Amino acid sequence: MRSKPSAGQAGFTLVEISIVLVIIGLLIGGVLKGQELINSAKVKNLAKDFSNTQTILYAYQDKFRALPGDDIRAAEHVCPSGTPNCVKAGDANGAIDGDWDAAATASVESIFFWQHVRFANLATGPTDTANPSFLPLNSAGGRIGIQSGGSAAPLGVSGSYVICSAGIPGKLVRQLDSTLDDGDPATGTMRAGITTAGPPVSITSLDDGAAYVACLGF
Repeated sequence: MRSKPSAGQAGFTLVEISIVLVIIGLLIGGVLKGQELINSAKVKNLAKDFSNTQTILYAYQDKFRALPGDDIRAAEHVCPSGTPNCVKAGDANGAIDGDWDAAATASVESIFFWQHVRFANLATGPTDTANPSFLPLNSAGGRIGIQSGGSAAPLGVSGSYVICSAGIPGKLVRQLDSTLDDGDPATGTMRAGITTAGPPVSITSLDDGAAYVACLGF
């Protein structure tokens, strides 16, 4: 004959199962909400990169009546006493010549820009182009850079100047564009593209897991 199940072998009641399911739901919801908060924080940091770069450009212009990177009297303006040749001068043609993603060793104004604003104490970071940390990076680990706009502007964005930030996941690009522009990565003052052997190439849709370059004109 089969023995009756002991009290220790009794199954879960419907109430107990319901409680467990509620707890699991709360845990999943908490994880998703936490991830949402993390992504929002990343987007805020990425947006701050764009606004800070604009701010330091205007602050330099206001202080020295010259464009950082293009400043022909940069050494006079920003070099510490005793080091008159601490920076390379621009050509004062009213543009930040050179590509936003030029190598640190390139003798172009898009690289001089970072030297000028750092020696002017308007931005933090190394002033020696040979320093491995000289090139500014965003919170996603991608390159940040600036150059003049016009016909050669990356991704066709409009504006006198263009700031680009690379290596941004698609899901963050979508939020970033909604924060700073129209939410469409193919239109407006901010646009997104993929990197190739040359300049970034425009896209019409985003893959959440892929990395993109976001460029903002101003």
